[in-house]
Amino acid sequence: MRQFNSRDIDELHHLYRINLINSCSGYKSANLIGTKSKDGFSNVAVFSSVTHLGSNPGLLGFFLRPTTVMRHTYDNIKATGCFTINHIHKDILEDAHHTSAKYAREVSEFDVTSLNKIYRDDFYAPFVDGCPIQLSMEFVEEHSIPANNTVLVIGKISQLFVKEDLLHKDGFIDLSKAKVATINGLDAYAVPDSHLRLEYQRPKPGFARREE
Repeated sequence: MRQFNSRDIDELHHLYRINLINSCSGYKSANLIGTKSKDGFSNVAVFSSVTHLGSNPGLLGFFLRPTTVMRHTYDNIKATGCFTINHIHKDILEDAHHTSAKYAREVSEFDVTSLNKIYRDDFYAPFVDGCPIQLSMEFVEEHSIPANNTVLVIGKISQLFVKEDLLHKDGFIDLSKAKVATINGLDAYAVPDSHLRLEYQRPKPGFARREE
């Protein structure tokens, strides 16, 4: 097994280090975040950092790299207070990945890809048509991470749209059935085709419950 200590990592070629560290955390969520500026320019961008923060209220967060350069997604969210999260699926992988390209604010990624925007229930930010799971999000707060100058953006789920055949009776959403993708590192996409659900775990008989 190859071993890297912190000094080894610091001395790696920057591209090798980026790929290594982005891959070592494991598979990540693959989502398109849709926003629109106050003057009407739509934007959609791929993110691999969307994460669950709580169920009551329903909160999701995602991380942004340092805002010392133009971040259209961040600027639009701060200006309008809303955004959408759309799950990337097998049929849109290449177009979804292309949204990572840096375009001018006036150029919408919807116009340079085959992705189509739709609007739901007068929500200001655009959704990505055809995505099996779509969420409208209200900006709640942000937190700066001093260690690397990134920003954690937190939003509250205002509406959740799920294809009916993906929902189980207990509320579970079957992402594998929807061919929802996941991201390995920066540019490798995988589409899981199966899953294993296990029951809620309790201590085995004869073993004391651990203190939380």
